[in-house]
Amino acid sequence: MGRVLPWIEGVAMKITPLDIQQKRFSRAMRGYDREEVEAFLSLVASSFEDLVKELNSLREDLARRDEDIAAHRDLERTLQETLVTAQRASDEIRESARREGEIAIGEAELQAEKIVQGAHQRFLRIVDDIQEMKRLRVQFEASVRSLVDGHAKLLDTFRDSDIGDPVEYLAGRKKGSAE
Repeated sequence: MGRVLPWIEGVAMKITPLDIQQKRFSRAMRGYDREEVEAFLSLVASSFEDLVKELNSLREDLARRDEDIAAHRDLERTLQETLVTAQRASDEIRESARREGEIAIGEAELQAEKIVQGAHQRFLRIVDDIQEMKRLRVQFEASVRSLVDGHAKLLDTFRDSDIGDPVEYLAGRKKGSAE
């Protein structure tokens, strides 16, 4: 097995492009070509630096998108609350209109009942007035009939008797009753 390099402590170790550029290897006999190793390290450092920049750019983009998502979630929550509030207001308005309608209907029914009661009372008064007029008519007819019958009897009495002049008879009778 190959030996573990002393500068690599774990996978989670953070390495920078500068670490790659400044890394020096110990010399060994029959080692690698120094210029080739340094050229490769320079290439690796440059590629690594590009990757770090891209990673930072992606992290910034992710942070912006997270902020956008948070803003959209806040907007969604606000819209949701607005919809709930609007629904409650709509329900309250509908309920209020229903109650007002019921009150208006109740008042109209009460007014109609009063009108019907007033008309019924007036009808009863008119019926009573008609009954009273009928009674008065019957009473008047009876009075007139009695008066006519009395005068007819009086005329019959004058015609059948020898009283003479009916005016003198009545005048004399009137004096006799006054005395």
